[in-house]
This record gives sequence, structure tokens and C-alpha cells, in this order.
Amino acid sequence: MEKKNSGSFFADLSADHSAAATILEGERVTLRSVTPDDCRELYDLEYGSKDRAWTDWDAPYYKDEEKQETFEEFAQGYEKMKEAKLHWEPRLLIETKEGVMLGVVTSYWEHKPSNWLESGIVLYRSGTWSRGCGTEALRLYVGYLFARLDVPRVGITTWSGNERMMRAAARIGMRIEGRMRRCRIVRGELYDSIRMGVLREEWEALHGPSER
Repeated sequence: MEKKNSGSFFADLSADHSAAATILEGERVTLRSVTPDDCRELYDLEYGSKDRAWTDWDAPYYKDEEKQETFEEFAQGYEKMKEAKLHWEPRLLIETKEGVMLGVVTSYWEHKPSNWLESGIVLYRSGTWSRGCGTEALRLYVGYLFARLDVPRVGITTWSGNERMMRAAARIGMRIEGRMRRCRIVRGELYDSIRMGVLREEWEALHGPSER
């Protein structure tokens, strides 16, 4: 793949970090659009940080299959999302209220013709786990997805060893919809693959109508 000069990435966006669009405000975290200035820190958190604990929980069964992206490839992925001009953001940055970058929330089509949308979350800094930041970020983002997209359901996919992810999903109203037994190998042990999700009407009963 032809590589571009990194200075051309996001050329039509402001490089000023303060110009980032704030999407959603919570009590603990803020979700906002990714700016060009964010890419280096995001890349370093994902590939260069000494704190690698998150890789033990975020689909660790794919570890050996994944190839590390170059910074140019990483940044180009965000540029392509921008060029797609979608009416929602498939990836938002998670920050503390003080502006410390924590990770990202994401969404993707499992099967677009049937409006099957999946979501996900990664918190790169393990020192911030179990403080409610991930649960709040996931709640804000799922609400955002229901507001922006005409989908009947939003779900996640995880594995039975990732109890923190399952608890966070349950706290915002998701329930276990599928369990494929003993089909994930993590550190030599067999675990279940877990599907969790929430229907629009279930979400609105818990959190109120999603304005579109």
C-alpha cells in the first residue's frame, strides 16, 4: 500500500487540539471526535506503552494473528473514516474530565443489510479500570448510536473470562443473548464466546427516548 506523508493526514481538519468536537459529556469521562493531534498518542497507547494489560482482555485469542500497523497506516484509518462522511462516528476518543486520554469506543456493522450493529470499548490505562469510566463511556456511546442510527439493537462480543466487560454491559442494560461454549483459547484455557445486546425498546425503558 502506498504510504502518504504523515503531514497530509486529516488535512481538512484543524490541528488545534482545542478544536475537537465534544460529542458527549458524562460525570467521569468525555467522548469526543479524534483530531490529528490525537493520533500519535493513541498510536503510542496501543502499540508503544509499557502498560499492555489491556491486551490480555481485548480479544486475546487474536493476538498471534494481528500485525502491528505503522503509524502512517494507523492515521490513514482515521482519514478514511473522515472521507466516508458517515452521519455517525464509528470511533470516539474517551478522556477524563481533566483531558487525560483513556481509550476509545467503537462500532461496526456485523451485517449492515439487517442493521446488526456491534460496539466495543478499550481502556488502555489499566490504572483507570474498575472506576466506572468504562461503564459510563459505553453507556454514553450506546445511547449515541441509538440516537444517530435507525437500529433495533446494539451489541457487544466478548469472552467469558472478561468479567469486567460483561459487568459493564449488564450495568447499562445489555443481556446475554448467545454463548458459544468452550470455543476461545486464552492462555491455554478454554472459554465461552459471549454475545450481549440491548434492544432499542429495552434501552429507552431504562434510559429514556433516544432523540434522532
